[in-house]
Amino acid sequence: MHTDESVNAYLTGELLAGGNFRYDPQDRHGPALFVIAAPVVKLLGAKRFSDLTETQLRLSTVLTGTAMILLLGAGVEMFGFIACLVAALLFAIAPLPVYYSRYFIHETLFVAATLGLMLAGWRAWQKKSLLSAALAGLCAALMLACKETAVIHFFALGVAIICGIFLPPREKLAAPKIVATAVGVFLFAGILLFTWFGKNWSVFADLLHAIPRFAARAGGEGHEKPFGYYFHLLDPMLVLFIVAGGGVYAGICDAVSGQRKTGLLLAIYALVIFLIYSAIPYKTPWLALNFWLPLALLGGSGVAAFWEQIKNPAGRWGIGIAGAFLLAVLALQTKVLAFDQPADEKNPYAYAHTGEDLLRLPLRVAELAKQNNLAQPRIAVVAADAWPLPWYLRKFSQVGFWQPNQATGAADFFITTTDVSDSLAERLKNFRPEFFGARPNVLLILWVPLPEKSATGTVPAAKQP
Repeated sequence: MHTDESVNAYLTGELLAGGNFRYDPQDRHGPALFVIAAPVVKLLGAKRFSDLTETQLRLSTVLTGTAMILLLGAGVEMFGFIACLVAALLFAIAPLPVYYSRYFIHETLFVAATLGLMLAGWRAWQKKSLLSAALAGLCAALMLACKETAVIHFFALGVAIICGIFLPPREKLAAPKIVATAVGVFLFAGILLFTWFGKNWSVFADLLHAIPRFAARAGGEGHEKPFGYYFHLLDPMLVLFIVAGGGVYAGICDAVSGQRKTGLLLAIYALVIFLIYSAIPYKTPWLALNFWLPLALLGGSGVAAFWEQIKNPAGRWGIGIAGAFLLAVLALQTKVLAFDQPADEKNPYAYAHTGEDLLRLPLRVAELAKQNNLAQPRIAVVAADAWPLPWYLRKFSQVGFWQPNQATGAADFFITTTDVSDSLAERLKNFRPEFFGARPNVLLILWVPLPEKSATGTVPAAKQP
């Protein structure tokens, strides 16, 4: 489990214990993921944090990713059948969406909600449907309740809408009742989610604190990447970029000829979010999933444009064979990156990912506890950042977490990072170290008592990480 996944798992465990979700602007996101995850893990039999498994937690994002593929079927009227079919295949087969649809983070749900906002918003605008307007407001609230970066997408969609109003053929403004319905549902659903269904009204002060926090986070905080990072991350999909370019061209031609201009507006939206995300120093690979949605749809539009231009059967057979070959290449990449080597340091999607070596740590502690006849071993974890250890030590009932400058008391086993303080080093003089890789360039040390010199005393009451 990635560190972010383990944090989300711990928050899910708090909900299982009867707690409420409390928005934390420091280094977490909104409640939308847990609205789905909590009932899923309960249906699968989990009753407490220690019962949870990776499969139970990740199933919620697998289901969301699957719903995302099916949701593309509702976009046929907006983007066309071939465009949506190709986009669905790309989401089902390509390594980027498959990898992060198996990750217990907010991104997959965020992208699905983004597509829902596009489809429902467009239908509300074109059909003057109040139901569609309400669905658009709900999807927008889900986006914000997933991640605060939703404001970037709202801005980009706003730019695309303005272009849709002023570019020929000119569109009429949405009816006031349509806008009012969408905004009303957005506010109601957003308040309901962030207050955890009315149980935490202090969240509004936390949301205000989130503004300077995420402004600072955008500066990088150790995750700084160059402007072209996302180009480099997606360069194996160069052919898709070329085909997507055909989709942009087709969208421009449709708009000029007075036909539907959804392709052009999608390209404008994609360009705006790409420029903003690329300009922000803070970059992580899962953010590229936000580009995959317009890229896949534009690629599908490009395929549709080529299909319409080439009328003879031989040419269309050629397009089909080329498309099948591209999908086969993507499927092979997916097999390697998402299934064969998901935690490999060379995997571009395994960003600061927990190393497989850490899987040995809880097994080793259990083995040592059995050897020493310790039914409930006392484990003291001393680290500035203990994640994802709360997840991997969840089966042990007596685990305490301390910062490096805090006194821990005695324990049967200690787990520390390599920068052990002098005071703790004195306590550990009768322990021997065993080393475990936590993630790239990060080591953890399991301190095992020397024979007949085990620590005595009691560990202070376990502290929450």
